[in-house]
Amino acid sequence: MILLKDKIEFPPYNLTTNDGIIALGGDLSEERLIYAYKNGIFPWFSEGDPIVWYCPHERMVLFPDELKVSKSMRKVIRKNEFKITENKAFKEVIYNCKNITRSDGFGTWITDDMEQAYINLHKRGVAKSIEIWLNGELVGGLYGLEINDIFCGESMFSKVSNASKLAFIHLAKNKNYTLIDCQIYNEHLESLGARVVDRNIFLKILKA
Repeated sequence: MILLKDKIEFPPYNLTTNDGIIALGGDLSEERLIYAYKNGIFPWFSEGDPIVWYCPHERMVLFPDELKVSKSMRKVIRKNEFKITENKAFKEVIYNCKNITRSDGFGTWITDDMEQAYINLHKRGVAKSIEIWLNGELVGGLYGLEINDIFCGESMFSKVSNASKLAFIHLAKNKNYTLIDCQIYNEHLESLGARVVDRNIFLKILKA
C-alpha cells in the first residue's frame, strides 16, 4: 500500500488493490482533490481514519443518452410540484447528504474535513449541486465535481419520495455531460440507466 506524501501524485493504476484502494494519506487540498478526480481517483473514508483513495477496477457510470425515466417518474415530472435549482444551496445539500439517515449506510463517509473541502471546491466553481424544493423547503439534491465535460457524482439525498431521482434526471437531461461518474455500483442508479464499465474505458473517456 502506497502512503502519500506532500507531493501531489498517485501511484500507477496497476498498484490498486482488489478492493480498489490506490493509496492512503495525503490531504484534502483543493489541488490534490482536483488532480485526483482528473485521474479517476476519489477519497472515501470514515471520521478518524486515514484518508483512503479509491480507483475501482469497475466503475458505475451513466451515459446520459441511456437514462431511463420510469412511467411513474414521468408522471412526477409532469405534475411540476417541485422546483429545481442549480448551485443555489450547495452547503445545505452537502450538509443533508452528510447527516440524513440512510438505510444503505452511504453518507456517513462525509467527514467534517471532506465537507469543508468540497465547499472550498464549490467556491472555485468546480463542485456543483442540484437542489430540489417543495413548498420552499429543500427536500432533495445531489453534488459532485465538474471535470471537463464529465460530472463526478459524490452523494445525493432525499427527504421525500423521488426527490433525489428528480435531481439526477435533471443532471442527466439538462447539463450536456458526456458521462456521469457514479463511482460504485448502486441499485438505485442502475434503475435510472447507470451501468458498470471497466476502469480502462472510464479513464479513456475521462482523459479524452
